[in-house]
Amino acid sequence: MPSIAYVSEVRIERVKGPLRRAWLPAEPEPVLFGVHGAVAAHYGVTPDVSEPHATTLDYIVAAAAG
Repeated sequence: MPSIAYVSEVRIERVKGPLRRAWLPAEPEPVLFGVHGAVAAHYGVTPDVSEPHATTLDYIVAAAAG
């Protein structure tokens, strides 16, 4: 069996509502994940509940497109 090449160690903290703070490898500061636009509208999240931030889906699409 091949050896494992890499294990990503991340920590996720729920801040409020859909807002999450993630500590990612090689990033000096935590990254914020949340909702915005159509995703926020779909889940009924308004700016008074949580300010807009990129969704986890946005990061996945950016990673796949890169």
